[in-house]
Amino acid sequence: MKRSLLFWILAFLITAGAGIYQRRTGPTYPIDGLVILNGKEIKYELERSHSGEGNHVVKIETRDETISGYVEWKRYKTADEWMNVTMKYENGIHSAELPNQPPAGKLVYRVTLQDAQRTVTLPEKDAVVIRFRGDVPAAVLIIHVALMFIGLVVSTRAGLEFFSKEPKLKKLIVWTIGLLAVGGLIFGPIVQKYAFGAYWTGWPFGGDLTDNKTAAMVLFWVIAAIALKKSANPKSWALAAAVLTLVVYLIPHSVLGSELDYSKVDRQSLSMTSYD
Repeated sequence: MKRSLLFWILAFLITAGAGIYQRRTGPTYPIDGLVILNGKEIKYELERSHSGEGNHVVKIETRDETISGYVEWKRYKTADEWMNVTMKYENGIHSAELPNQPPAGKLVYRVTLQDAQRTVTLPEKDAVVIRFRGDVPAAVLIIHVALMFIGLVVSTRAGLEFFSKEPKLKKLIVWTIGLLAVGGLIFGPIVQKYAFGAYWTGWPFGGDLTDNKTAAMVLFWVIAAIALKKSANPKSWALAAAVLTLVVYLIPHSVLGSELDYSKVDRQSLSMTSYD
């Protein structure tokens, strides 16, 4: 097998592995588990992200109508009282709705199930935080994700040129910058606008880590491109850029992401009410 093909396969596997890790460790990945009620194993999965205008439906398949349950929720980072919603049983599933929130709004919620002998709270420790967002057109999201993933594969492949005796970096670096810039700095803000109502909430306008991550990745490779002409050892710069890009990418999406400040919403509502 040619070394170049081996490097491409390795770059793909590294990027795919990083993507799986990033997804599973992120704050939007569902929380799942298993409890036993009435002698039956009940598996649950509690979502931490909701898109669209409808309410979010919390569902747990129990296959047992003798079990009862309710969902408690309140707005995230507020002094609100907990609201209590009784779960309905239908077709083997207990369910209750959480009210839709404005883009980037978050609710914290927990589920309680009980049989004749015991009561369990899901999850057992901390309550679940769910973030709401607007719908993103499938085409826009697919293009964004595809360009970012391909860009990261090419980025990793460029870094692996460090191990070539005669590294060919120029095209790889140009493609990396182009893919990450179009995928992250053009389509990324479009996705952000659909989902949370703003094109850019990273530096210097805010602290959105996803936006800042994208800008940092492109910057790493711009520096590597400059090193092609300015440095006596450009492949070391390419390797450094590839490693830093992967490290930044491993930081899960939505960590320090867009978040609605309910105190501002409440003040605005109070002002409008007083005016009326």
